[in-house]
Amino acid sequence: MSSLKNLASQTIWYGLSNIAARFIGYLQTPIITYLLPDSKGQQAYGDFSILYAGISMANIVFTYGMETAYFRFSAEKENKEDLFRTSFSTILLSTLVLSTLFILFRQPIANILAQEAHPEYITWAVIIIAFDTLSAIPFAKLRQEGRPKKYAAVKVSGILLNLILTVTLLYAGQQYVDVNPNTELALWYKSHSKGGLLLLPNIAQSLLTFILLFSEWKNFKFGIDTELLHKLWRFGSPMIIIGLGGMINETMDRVMLNEFYNGTEAAAKAAVGVYGANYRIAIFISLFIQAFKMSAEPFFFKQAKEKNAADTYAIVMKWFVITLCIAFLFTALFLDFWKHLNPSSYWDGLKIVPLLLLANVFLGIYYNLIAALKISNNMDKITYITIIGAIITILINITFIPQYGMMACAWATLICYFSMMILAYGWGQMYYPIKYPRRRIATYLIVMLLSYAIHSLVIQDTDSVWAEWLSAVILFFSFIFLIFYLEKEQLKRLPFLGKFIA
Repeated sequence: MSSLKNLASQTIWYGLSNIAARFIGYLQTPIITYLLPDSKGQQAYGDFSILYAGISMANIVFTYGMETAYFRFSAEKENKEDLFRTSFSTILLSTLVLSTLFILFRQPIANILAQEAHPEYITWAVIIIAFDTLSAIPFAKLRQEGRPKKYAAVKVSGILLNLILTVTLLYAGQQYVDVNPNTELALWYKSHSKGGLLLLPNIAQSLLTFILLFSEWKNFKFGIDTELLHKLWRFGSPMIIIGLGGMINETMDRVMLNEFYNGTEAAAKAAVGVYGANYRIAIFISLFIQAFKMSAEPFFFKQAKEKNAADTYAIVMKWFVITLCIAFLFTALFLDFWKHLNPSSYWDGLKIVPLLLLANVFLGIYYNLIAALKISNNMDKITYITIIGAIITILINITFIPQYGMMACAWATLICYFSMMILAYGWGQMYYPIKYPRRRIATYLIVMLLSYAIHSLVIQDTDSVWAEWLSAVILFFSFIFLIFYLEKEQLKRLPFLGKFIA
C-alpha cells in the first residue's frame, strides 16, 4: 500500500507540473489562433504543426531509448554515477554528430517538411532538439531519484518563458512591423512564416531548461563504460523503432494530411492548422497519461521485485482507467466550453475531438499494459506492436485523407491505438500474467461511452445552452457517484478522504 501511495504522490506532482506546463502550453493555442484567425493564420499554424511533427520524430532518433535504459539499469546498478556518466557522455557525443548531419542536410529535410524556402528552420529545430536531448538524462535522474518538485519547477519555467516570448513575437513583433515596415528587422520578420518564427521561443525554452538542470550535470566528467554502454544500447535501441512508430501514430498525420489533402497547397496547410489546433483540445487527456508515465516507468521496474507486484499493477490499471474516463467526460461533455480555446474559424475541426479523446483513452491503457512486456524483457513485442500501429496509421491516412480529410486522421488514430491496446494485452498476459479487474474496467468504459452518447442525443435535439450544460453536469457527476459507489471499500482506506467516505 505504501508503494501505491508513493506512486500516487509522485503522479500528483508530475500531474501538477504537466497540467501547469500543458496549460501554459495550451494558452499558446488560443494566442496563436486568435492572433492568426484567418486562412493565412491557419496556414501558419499548419507550418507550426508540421515542423513540430518533424521535431518529435527527430527527438526519438537523438535519444534512442537511452532514457528508458537508464531507468532499467538504475534499478539494479549500485554505481549510479557510472551509469549517469556513461549515458550522458554517449548522448552528448551522438548529439554533436547527429546535429552536424542534420544541419548539413537541412535543405532536403526542409523539402520533406514543406519548408523549401526556409532551410534555416531546420537549423533552428536542430538547436531545440539538441538541448532537449541533453536534458533527457538529467530529467531521468530527477525522476529516478523521486524528485518531482524540481522536475515540475524546471518544466513550468521553460514553458512559461516560451509563452511570454510567443506573445511578444506575434503581437509586439507585428505591432513593430506595422509602425516601422521598412526597417531591416521588419523586413526580416516579414520574410518568415509565423509558424517558423515560433521556433525561436522554443529555442529559448530548451536552453533555459538545460541551464536550470545545471546541478544535475555540473560534476559530469566525460567517460564511457563500454560494457555498460553495450547493455544500455541492447535494452534501449528498440525504443528507436518503438518511438518512431509512436511518433508516426501521434504526429505524422499532420504531414500526411498536408501531403494527401484534396485541395490546393494553401488549403492543405490550413486544414493541418485546424486539425492541429483541435488536436490540442483532445490532448487534454494526455495530461493524465503523461503524469502517469513520468512516475510509473521507474515505479514498475522497482516494484517488479516484490511478490505482490502483479496485484499492485492490477490495482494501478483500474484506477488509471477511472482517471482516463473522468478526463474523457470532463472534455467531451463540456466541449462547448473547450471549443473557445480556438476562434470560431477553427470550429469545423471540433468533430475530431471525441474520436481523439477515445483514442487517447486506449493509448493510456496501452502504456499501462506494456509494463508487463518491459518487465519481462520482451521489448521486441512492443516493437512489433508499434510497427503494426504505424502501418495501420499510414494505410488509413493514405487511403482516406483525399476523401475525408482530417476525419480520416482521427479515425486512423482511434483504430491504431485500439489495435495496439488489444495486442499489448494479449502478449502481456502471455509473458507476465496479471489478473486485471476486467469486468470493473469494462463497466467504467461502457458507462463512459453511454454517457457521451446520451449527451450527444440531448444536444442534437435542443438548441438550449442550459439544457446542454445541465445534461453535461448531471452525466459527469453521475459517473463520479458510480465510482464512489463501486469503489467505496478502497476509497475508505485513503488518508484524510477515507473518513468522509466511511
